[in-house]
Amino acid sequence: MAKDTVKLVAQNKKAHFEYFLEELFEAGLSLSGTEVKSLRQGKCSLKESFVRIEQGEAFLYNMHISPYEQGNIFNKDPLRTRKLLLHKSEIRRLIGKVKSDGYTIVPVKLYFKGNYAKVQIALAKGKKLYDKRQDIAKKDQRREAEKNFKIQKMY
Repeated sequence: MAKDTVKLVAQNKKAHFEYFLEELFEAGLSLSGTEVKSLRQGKCSLKESFVRIEQGEAFLYNMHISPYEQGNIFNKDPLRTRKLLLHKSEIRRLIGKVKSDGYTIVPVKLYFKGNYAKVQIALAKGKKLYDKRQDIAKKDQRREAEKNFKIQKMY
């Protein structure tokens, strides 16, 4: 497998709907062996997960990794807190934004880059209800336009 090959494992589609994603970061994950094997099978969910920074270190909460079937006693708790591997400067930048500007940090994607499990996290600002309605309206307009274009193309 090439070093720069990327295999997507899980995606947080809800994050795009709930937040304005301002800035993206790539972070490594501290995992056990059975967790990596389970991730390779695609058994992971980012739906309710979030990132919190405590004592200068970033942690990922509520990411569900299903137990590996052949893992028996070596399996860890599926919802355990996992440490994110980021550079100190990135962590300082995140701390500054979260404390001052009302941002939050959400995981967007989980993937393998080469042999390493990586998570893409985003500095995000929450959307208001009217922003969500605007997004839905834009999607409907785009879908309608594509449908009309398809009909015109047929004739």
